[in-house]
Amino acid sequence: MEVTAQQVAEWMVAEIKFKGIVYQSDVIAYVKAHFGEEFVFVNENGNASLSKEVKKAFRKLHGGKIAWDRDGFSWGWT
Repeated sequence: MEVTAQQVAEWMVAEIKFKGIVYQSDVIAYVKAHFGEEFVFVNENGNASLSKEVKKAFRKLHGGKIAWDRDGFSWGWT
């Protein structure tokens, strides 16, 4: 079964809702291991990042209920 960006985003929202805060490094590692490398890339700053498709689906799903903490490299439920 092929995994979609939507499924990755749904997992992220559920994980953040459950834990309250998740770190980008943990999300990247989990997504790579459980969903596949195609959902992760290295951005212009040399950091691992989620694909545009995942980020787009993620933003639609959480509707402003999740905030990105730039200093902590984490997402948190608001």
